[in-house]
Amino acid sequence: MIKIGNAPCSWGVEFADDPRNPDWRTVLAENAKAGFNGIELGPIGYMPENPDALSEALNAFNQELVGGVIFQPFHDPTKWADVMDASKRTCKALQAHGAQNLVIIDSISERRAPTAGRASEAEQMDDAEWAAFRGRIAEVARIGAQEYGLTVGIHAHAAGFIDFEPELERLLDEVDSSILNICFDTGHHSYAGFDPVAFMKRYIARISYMHFKDIAPKVKAEVVEKRTDFYEACAQGIFCNLGEGDVDFPAVRQVLLDNNFEGWCTVEQDCDPAGDTSPIDDAILNRKYLESIGF
Repeated sequence: MIKIGNAPCSWGVEFADDPRNPDWRTVLAENAKAGFNGIELGPIGYMPENPDALSEALNAFNQELVGGVIFQPFHDPTKWADVMDASKRTCKALQAHGAQNLVIIDSISERRAPTAGRASEAEQMDDAEWAAFRGRIAEVARIGAQEYGLTVGIHAHAAGFIDFEPELERLLDEVDSSILNICFDTGHHSYAGFDPVAFMKRYIARISYMHFKDIAPKVKAEVVEKRTDFYEACAQGIFCNLGEGDVDFPAVRQVLLDNNFEGWCTVEQDCDPAGDTSPIDDAILNRKYLESIGF
């Protein structure tokens, strides 16, 4: 059975200490009001790490914790201690609430930011840097899978070093599926300039978790041409409401059904927390759209 959840990033929550963040209870309440009964953890430290406090609120709003994201600079060896701290805290929080999906994302790099959406121009790591980078990802994946019993997925992300199809495929070839699968984000794959549905058809056996995100094609073309900062692109509305962009969600649904996919698909509509959008209105529209196509 396919279940549909949402995530704090749809309310603009990218970093736990951002003073613009809405209260975490507000996110739970509005997510429930929009018709979702699953929610991601958000950046570690945003929701309470005390299991009793979070369980009480999840129960109050009839929410199930779906998973959590480690959005950290795996590309930067000097930040390894911070990466490990966030990783272990996230694993512990997910395990405490029976959430299964751990998502690994290499966060935005200054070296990659100007070439988001420009695969042919993007700087590549040399072999030694790549090997160390891959090793850090594999180590966190091993910890999540073997020490905490989680299902771990790598998530390609604009302006990180796992962004474009070739590097995602290289990582999948080099890290065993026993510890690392795919959290597939439809919007980031489109942002990178590739076909989400075609990739899903090739790699569906390794996709363990889905992020539903749509891309406004006009905004995408403009921000790629102008080399716009990722968060500024979010503020400009690159991630539009589902069904309004260039991702073919009926085809996405069909691939999932044809391959008997089971589990969570989570809406992620990254936005500016200080922007003029209404996250709850968008959440309601996204839920209605997904229902209209059979989710």
